[in-house]
Amino acid sequence: METIIAHPKNKDEARALKAVMKVLKIDFISEKSPYNPKFVKKISEGVEERKACKPGMVIDAENMWK
Repeated sequence: METIIAHPKNKDEARALKAVMKVLKIDFISEKSPYNPKFVKKISEGVEERKACKPGMVIDAENMWK
């Protein structure tokens, strides 16, 4: 057998995938993300900004640990 990992983008997609698997009698395991959704959103936004070549936060490396 093979393992298939799906990444639904929202709750509706997750519900639809679960419903289809139940109808087809496919065993599945549902796990929630261990990460805070606000944190994940913030990181995702930062990644998208970097892909769009938008300037990021400037960190003063000399005084970072002071």
